Amino acid sequence: MPTRATKRGSERTPLHRDCDVLICGASFGGLAVARELAGSTADVMILDRYEIGERQTSACGIPTAWLRALALEDALQQTFGELVLHTPHTEVRYDLPWTFSTFDYRTLCGLLAEMGRFEFETATVSGRTGDTVHTDRGDIRAPLIVDALGWRRVLGSGQNIQPPDALLSRGLEVHPFGSGEELEVWIDRSYVPAGYGWSFPADGELRIGVGSFDPRHHVREPTERLATDLHADKVRYQGNWIPHALRDATEDGVFFVGDSAGHCLPLTAEGIRTALYFGLACGRELRGVIEGHQGRESALAGYHRFSADHALAFRWMLRVQRLVPRIAPRLLAPSLRAMGAKRFVDWSFGHYLDIAHPDFATAGVPGRIALAAS
Repeated sequence: MPTRATKRGSERTPLHRDCDVLICGASFGGLAVARELAGSTADVMILDRYEIGERQTSACGIPTAWLRALALEDALQQTFGELVLHTPHTEVRYDLPWTFSTFDYRTLCGLLAEMGRFEFETATVSGRTGDTVHTDRGDIRAPLIVDALGWRRVLGSGQNIQPPDALLSRGLEVHPFGSGEELEVWIDRSYVPAGYGWSFPADGELRIGVGSFDPRHHVREPTERLATDLHADKVRYQGNWIPHALRDATEDGVFFVGDSAGHCLPLTAEGIRTALYFGLACGRELRGVIEGHQGRESALAGYHRFSADHALAFRWMLRVQRLVPRIAPRLLAPSLRAMGAKRFVDWSFGHYLDIAHPDFATAGVPGRIALAAS
C-alpha cells in the first residue's frame, strides 16, 4: 500500500482564501485542467484529500500515444501491441492498430503537476454554497470551480444516488510482484456474470482484477480466484466504483471533469484518457475566461456542449456493455473470433480511439475548444 503523506493533526492549519480557479481533485482530470492554465495570470488552487500521486485507484493503462502527446513517457512501464481475450470456449488474439501501455501513477501525476502552475493543499471537500467551497480546513472562494473529485459528484446539487442503485460498475485489483508480456482480458461468467477480468503487466508488477457491470455483484472473491488461477499472490488490494453513464458536465456554475461527469467509457471502463481529454477541454474554456476572451457563462455552455457531443458514442458503448452478458458463451466465442479479422479490428479500435483522440492534446488553441480527429 502507498505511504500516506497527507497532513495530520497540528499540520492541518485553517485554510481560508480566495482564488481565480479552484480545482477540487488532484488526479488525471484536475491536473489536466491545471496544465491548460499554466502560463496564464490565473491564481489557481488545487485541493485533494490526498497528496498528488498518493492514491492509485485504477489499473493505470492508456493508449501509448496519449503519453507521447502529453510528454509523459517517463511514467511508461510496459507497452503492448496485442490484446488477448479468454473465454471458456476460446482464446482470441487481436493485433491492435495502436499500442496500449501501463504506467506508474505517482510518476505520471508528478509529471502532470510540473506542467501546471498552482497552489496545492490537502483538504477534504464537503460541499459548496454558491462560489464558496467548504472543506475540513475552511472555506475557499472562487468564481471558477471544477469538481474532479470522482463519481460522488461532491459539488453537484441535490442528493446523489448511491451504489448499488447508481449507474456504476465496481472493480477490485491485486498487485503481486511478477512479470508478463501479454495484455489479457477474461470474459468468463464463472468469474463475474456481467463484466470481465484482466491482467496488466507493469514492469515487475502484475495488476490482476475483476470488474462487474452490476454493482450488486461483489468482486473480491472472483479477483482472488483469478489471481490464484494465475499463480499470483493476493496482495496490495485496490478498488473503486466506476461510472458507466455520461452526466451533465456543468451544473449550477460548476465544471465537472472525469468520473464526476461520467467521463469513463462503458464496456471497457477506460477513464484515464477521457479524464485527461475532458480536463484539457475544460482548462481551455477556463483559460478563455481568464484571458478575457469570454465570460463564465459562455465557458460553461461551451464545455457542456463539448461533453454532450460525445453522448452518442457513450450510449452505444453502454448498449454493448448490456448486450455482451446476454450472449450465450458458446455463441460469444465464434463472435469474438470473427471480430478478430484485421480489417474489423483496425476499424473498431480506430473508432474507439477517436472518442478521445490523443491529437486533441496538441490541437487546442488556448481559450477555445477544438475537437480533433473525430
